[in-house]
Amino acid sequence: MNGPTGVGIGWRPEIAGFVAELPGLRFVEVVAESLAPSRPLPAGLAALRERGVTVVPHGVRLSLGGAEPVHPERVEQLAQVAELVDAPLVSEHIAFVRAGGLEAGHLLPLPRSRAAVDAVCANVARVQERLPVPIALEPIAALFDWPDDELDEAAFLTEILDRSGALLLLDIANVYANARNRHADPLDLLDRLPLERVAYVHVAGGAEHGGFYHDTHTDPVPPPVLELVGELCARRRPPALLLERDGAYPPAQVLRTELDAVAAASGFPAVT
Repeated sequence: MNGPTGVGIGWRPEIAGFVAELPGLRFVEVVAESLAPSRPLPAGLAALRERGVTVVPHGVRLSLGGAEPVHPERVEQLAQVAELVDAPLVSEHIAFVRAGGLEAGHLLPLPRSRAAVDAVCANVARVQERLPVPIALEPIAALFDWPDDELDEAAFLTEILDRSGALLLLDIANVYANARNRHADPLDLLDRLPLERVAYVHVAGGAEHGGFYHDTHTDPVPPPVLELVGELCARRRPPALLLERDGAYPPAQVLRTELDAVAAASGFPAVT
């Protein structure tokens, strides 16, 4: 099966009916941990598979950046979900979610150190031994940098991708959020990343609170993020872009407008 192409949307049970009615939809992403390999797929997701819509499992609990090895049972669950939906690839985050046996419940940023690079690459290797498909790694939005970072973000990500052989899931909203919060130019990062490794791109909304821009997934995609989509595509258009929404779902027409805006910014056909 080929990888994802065109404009997609994150599949969630709350908007399953809306997603089912998108005539030009080519792919969706589903939170991997929301599926149980021992149970049938949710009806809406199964119907999309029958239509030939590509489904990409997106993991949130592997803790690839943790100092501890990834839990084998979580790797097994991700691999079985990939097989269940006949996925062309899976994705996960360059982050950690647990340490010392404690679960944070959040994606936490890594220090950009060579030790962190070693930890991520070791865990990715453990995961890829079991996965039936490639993995794409997503850098997260972070409100702070660790002190004494040894690498800047572009060098950190490039070294992880080069050493692990993984693909890149580029979240353009995270690029915007991190640059805004660091008072940096997001184009500097785009110009230094290996864009040929991008498997697909996340596009999402956010909002400012307490002087920081937060990647909320519950707010509309702001114009600067759509502008960054255009800048990315001018450099190298990725195979696919996906609109992320998690909670506070707006009316269907608002979602259609957002999907159309992503398509227009990237030059892909509309899915609505």
